[in-house]
Amino acid sequence: MDKTINRRGFIKSLAGVGTASLLAPQTFAQTARSTQTKTEQRSTTPTKNLPVRGEFIVRNGYVLTMDETLGDLPLGDVHVNNGVIVAVGKNLKAPGALELDARRMIVMPGFVDTHWHMWTTFLRCMAGDKMEDGYFPMTTRYGQLMQPEDMYFSTRLAAAEAIYSGTTTVNDECHNVRSLEHAEQDIRAIRESGLRAQWSYGAYRGMPAGQLRDLASFEKLHTDWTKISNDGLLTLAYIWGGVPMNSGGNPPPDEWIANAKKEIETARGLGCRITMHLAARDGMPEGQVQAQAAYLKNDTLLMHMLGTTPDEMKLVAAAGASISASPGSELRIGYGTTKVCDFMDAGINVAASVDTAPLTGNCHMPGILKLMRNAECAKAHDEFKLTARRALEIGTIHGARALGIEEKVGSLKPGKRADLILIQTNVINMGVFTDPAHMVVEAVEPSNVDTVMIDGRILKRNGKLTALVPEQIIEDAVAARERVGKRVNFPKS
Repeated sequence: MDKTINRRGFIKSLAGVGTASLLAPQTFAQTARSTQTKTEQRSTTPTKNLPVRGEFIVRNGYVLTMDETLGDLPLGDVHVNNGVIVAVGKNLKAPGALELDARRMIVMPGFVDTHWHMWTTFLRCMAGDKMEDGYFPMTTRYGQLMQPEDMYFSTRLAAAEAIYSGTTTVNDECHNVRSLEHAEQDIRAIRESGLRAQWSYGAYRGMPAGQLRDLASFEKLHTDWTKISNDGLLTLAYIWGGVPMNSGGNPPPDEWIANAKKEIETARGLGCRITMHLAARDGMPEGQVQAQAAYLKNDTLLMHMLGTTPDEMKLVAAAGASISASPGSELRIGYGTTKVCDFMDAGINVAASVDTAPLTGNCHMPGILKLMRNAECAKAHDEFKLTARRALEIGTIHGARALGIEEKVGSLKPGKRADLILIQTNVINMGVFTDPAHMVVEAVEPSNVDTVMIDGRILKRNGKLTALVPEQIIEDAVAARERVGKRVNFPKS
């Protein structure tokens, strides 16, 4: 019997097991409005509305496994059962599995974004053209007056954009943790979306230099983590500020140094990974990396690092730390040009990230990888300096490695979790089909992502989100941004 799924057949096949969440967004929105008040609708998107894990076989796609052994499989299949990749190959037998027709599609692992301040997303494109309206002053004004529910609505917008554009894993660098409630609401937005994520606990906008973080709240989150981790989809990490350095020839207070050491010792003592913004700008004083060298390990992910010297790169490589490059924000804010190939040549694992929507505008990984590749080739005056395939590795398996989850995701391999995407190629901006790696890096737009599966749950199908309602998410984000804008006396958009 032909079990190939079209949209109608897919929804019918899962009748009675969360069907409402699999309907077209307009249909689900109408159902939600008939059973919820407007306030309830804005504040709740129950986790139970996520589609169930099932047994699927993705059939006859061009499979980019991103696995060195399996390679590429034209007209390949991927068999998924209960969230696990069972098999990858050609003409696979999977009696009873629901078939997803992937003809004229690229099938590949979902993208991994390793550094995204998701709470800033409703401030999209608001980094202005005057110093007082620049990224840091603007986000500080807003961040200082954001309530926990504002964090929720902004981060939910980011989560929806991630899924829609094919990003299946994020590192949410939450650097506006003003209270435990702010943290909980930011986490809730990711949890309810179905994303896989590392949630990284940070400081907050306007926090005095050298002040000790609220470690009690961090420890409380760690204690409660199994209750909110979506069966392990979410992990907890810590954004460390580093050991303070001399400023203007003046040594930092001993208390500041003690606080920094206490923070990293606490986080590592709980088994949490460490992230850090370090040596961000080209032309910064040397010595930043040396000051932190004793604390760098293979559990450490460093952001930007454009101010590093070759000797400092050797320290990072020796520690086994990874670097997350954010070419969109780095170029826009004036940090300098990318050093991706320099990092990789030094033996460092390099991943990619959007960083923040106020600077980058949209947040889709193929656009980031395209910009990264073009910037590297331009800097080297070499068309071949960074290949499309290597850029694609940066956005998938290298990102998973940077987050310590390469054994779970980042490539399509039996035994890994089923995080994968299907990309349409028979559309005007993708035709004619040529080299699939080049096409993903150079041509893909978010609308070309037909299907997104995370941990075996289909969260986008036929180009439509299945568990989130875009109209509702946008409406709520707009209202939240305007409420915060009134608090800071900032004009409406």
